[in-house]
Amino acid sequence: MPRQVTSAFKRFGNAIREFTIAQRTVAIIGVAVLVLGIAALSMWVTKPAYTPLFSGLSGEDANSIVEQLRTDGVDYQLADGGATILVPEGNVYDERIKAASIGLPTSSTGGYSLLDTMGVTSSEFQQSVTYKRALEGELAKTIGALDGVKMASVQLAIPEDSVFVSEKNDPTASVFVETQNGVSLTNDQVQAIVHLTSASIDGMTAADVAVVDSTGAVLSAVGVGATGGADQQASDYETRVRTAVQAMLDKVVGAGNATVVVAADMSYESAERVEESFTAPNETPALNESVDTETYSGTGGSAAGVLGSNTATVADGTTDGTFSSESTTRNNAVNKVTESRTIPAGAITRQTVSVAVDADAAAKLNVVDITSLVTSAAGIDAVRGDAVTVEVMAFDTTGAAAAAAALQAAADATAAERFAEILRVAVITAGIVITLIVSLILYARRSRRQSRESVEIGDLTEMQTALGGATAPLSVTASPAALFLNQGSDTPTRVLPTVAFVPSDTDIRRAEIDSLAQSDPRSTAELLRGLMDDRQRA
Repeated sequence: MPRQVTSAFKRFGNAIREFTIAQRTVAIIGVAVLVLGIAALSMWVTKPAYTPLFSGLSGEDANSIVEQLRTDGVDYQLADGGATILVPEGNVYDERIKAASIGLPTSSTGGYSLLDTMGVTSSEFQQSVTYKRALEGELAKTIGALDGVKMASVQLAIPEDSVFVSEKNDPTASVFVETQNGVSLTNDQVQAIVHLTSASIDGMTAADVAVVDSTGAVLSAVGVGATGGADQQASDYETRVRTAVQAMLDKVVGAGNATVVVAADMSYESAERVEESFTAPNETPALNESVDTETYSGTGGSAAGVLGSNTATVADGTTDGTFSSESTTRNNAVNKVTESRTIPAGAITRQTVSVAVDADAAAKLNVVDITSLVTSAAGIDAVRGDAVTVEVMAFDTTGAAAAAAALQAAADATAAERFAEILRVAVITAGIVITLIVSLILYARRSRRQSRESVEIGDLTEMQTALGGATAPLSVTASPAALFLNQGSDTPTRVLPTVAFVPSDTDIRRAEIDSLAQSDPRSTAELLRGLMDDRQRA
């Protein structure tokens, strides 16, 4: 091993041996914390990532799969009350294949796998019911795969085809959704469920799907859609109109100088209307036309005829005259229009908008102009009976001033708390930093004091002999302070304050060594290094 490395290790060992009990205790605690941190980090890094093996399991299937995992020696975790089993990512596919080979999980929502068990002797009723169950199972599994959905159930109402019914009812669907704890479906997710279900059934529209969650809340109603009932639609409409009008008035009269209230009446009735209308086209030739003409002239025949006609009866009972008739049949084209409309609930029947403007802000404004702006912004229809009311009045600012004062006080309190927290953290940090600095300074001073070693008389003699052959001790003629200060040397030495004391033999030896070191520092350093190596070998 190189000498430099050996020396470094020796110095490190000497430094450790010079530690006090307190320093050794702190060092041991630090090493233990470091080792525990490294061990915890290694365990966290090497810990496998778990992924769901199966979810939505029944108790029987979960127990069977857990027994299979224990037999295979695969680690697992349970979630969702035991309905979901998590295993390391590297074992997911192998365990799924093994579970499928033994028929796990046994419980299933159906799906198209129900059609595999149908025999050739199944009746038409069994086939239609099984097919509907297959559709319901596939939809339930697809909806259950959405984020936040724990379980889903789909019920389809598909009318039967019949040649004896002139009008066919549209199919409808009801979807029950159970979400995970603390999860609520967004409007986009509800719309996704509605459109997914309606697009899977022939002839079903998005308005024919009802979605209900586990709390009993109607997320989408048949004939209404996913926007809620008429009350919800009215509330949404009023909020939208009020926001638009309020934003406009805030820019015209200033924020807080106008208030808007919108009341909308909506129809709660939904209906389906079928209307047929027929119109005759103008200047359009007939599709087909036929004319029958019949004429007769001469005498003979029995007395017959019509009174008042230009026929005459002779004495022998015969007649003499002419007869003619003509008939026309014409088939004209006729326009036929059949209109089928579904009128959903939530149509606006009437709305009113009330606006109150502060008198101080509206001093230079025209009320007629404000009314016109509100009428256009709110979409007022006079034919429908809508009304707009704009009034200028003095606002009560007492509550606003009190609220502003309360908000300012809350803001000041928050700022004071934040400043106090920052000050507390700063004081704690400064205390820690100062403590560390003082500790390092004291430790450095103590290390320098401990590094000073007394020199034996024999060592001094050997060093003097090696440097110059002098065997007699050097004479000291300077003051005690001069023993530690060499004014003519380029190497600075430590200056101690002058103290009136009698130097001892040890002080005299140290002063002599300092003088030798200042006169020939390189030779002195080599000699001291050799002495230290001799002591360590001894």
